[in-house]
Amino acid sequence: MNIFLLLTLALLIIIVLLQFKIQIGLCMLASGLFIWALRSASPISLLQAFYETFTLSRTYDIIFALYFVMCLEIELRLSGALTDMVKALRRLCSDVKILLAAMPAFLGLLPSVGGARFSAPIVQELSERLTLTPERKAAINFWFRHLFEFSSPIIPGMIMACSIAGVTFGEFISHLCWVTVLAIAVGWLILIRPIKVPHETRPVETAAEIRHERNGLLLALLPVAAVFMVVVFFGLNASIATGAVVAAWVIVLAVVKRPVGVKEIFLGAFDWKMTLNICCILYFIQILSVTEVLGEIVAAFQASPLPVPVIIACVSFIIGILTGMSQGHVAIVMPIVAALGTGNLNLAGVAMAFGVAGQMLTPTHVCLIVTIDYFKADLFSTLKPVLLCEVLLLTVFSVYTYLTW
Repeated sequence: MNIFLLLTLALLIIIVLLQFKIQIGLCMLASGLFIWALRSASPISLLQAFYETFTLSRTYDIIFALYFVMCLEIELRLSGALTDMVKALRRLCSDVKILLAAMPAFLGLLPSVGGARFSAPIVQELSERLTLTPERKAAINFWFRHLFEFSSPIIPGMIMACSIAGVTFGEFISHLCWVTVLAIAVGWLILIRPIKVPHETRPVETAAEIRHERNGLLLALLPVAAVFMVVVFFGLNASIATGAVVAAWVIVLAVVKRPVGVKEIFLGAFDWKMTLNICCILYFIQILSVTEVLGEIVAAFQASPLPVPVIIACVSFIIGILTGMSQGHVAIVMPIVAALGTGNLNLAGVAMAFGVAGQMLTPTHVCLIVTIDYFKADLFSTLKPVLLCEVLLLTVFSVYTYLTW
């Protein structure tokens, strides 16, 4: 069967099953089994994909990073630090629209898989007095969380891209940093600007209340900063770094007389549905690998008469959709870019922009799944404004790149 027809049918299976309110992970698993049945139908390849999924360190880093992020969120929520942080921020910046965009963006600097789960409760807290749908909250959290995919030297995809394509961080970030600014503008126009903020009178607060809120702000931001520094400067995995900070914060909260029970933290953070979804999605990605679907997509485009930049854009976009992570499309497409011309910033930029666009529009993206799960939002309704944002961003990017090539 033609590879693109196969992928279309696999996508239709996911869409149809989602209409029946089946968990996204099980939908992805069904789609993966469909691809396996038509491509291989060998039990050995299915077992190989299963074995590889659960022997890759990436799998456990994702699962435990998500678990510890949820532990940290429980610590900050039950200690009152999260609420105090929002109050302190609203006093520092009266425009809640700016805060809605800024907080996910700030936390997006932390290169943690599924880190959108940490910014989600902050968006929820900030939007308490606003008439926003769960889908709009989810879209805001998801979009602004990923602004720095094009301009941060600590994003794993960026590190891999520069290494494989043979360009320096400085060159590549200088070449693409304007896309981050464009993403901010597009996100503001589509997601933030239409929000109606009701007028409200601020209550008069005592000096003690203000001091308490400032302490809450510090207690909420310091663990994020600590994880950031441990990941960046000590090179630890996000799961280990976050777990260490969670353990330390149990003691810190007790010292500052905001204790949270250990049982509440570590049992409350366990979510078997979320874990199942993540495992099924990672298994789906591995099925694509062992059945050589990804390689066939690349080969099909390489054999086409399309211009090279168009081929790179299409392959990156499709691989981004299928893998849902920057490392996925970078690992597959950037070697092609390097083979066509090491150090080609324009071609590497096209691969990065379209690959990120693909990963922003797919249920294989862990951040999207955890965001939708938190806000109890509908997948398709959440993706509609994100799709519009990506269409605008890619249109401007494509025109600018064509004119300046």
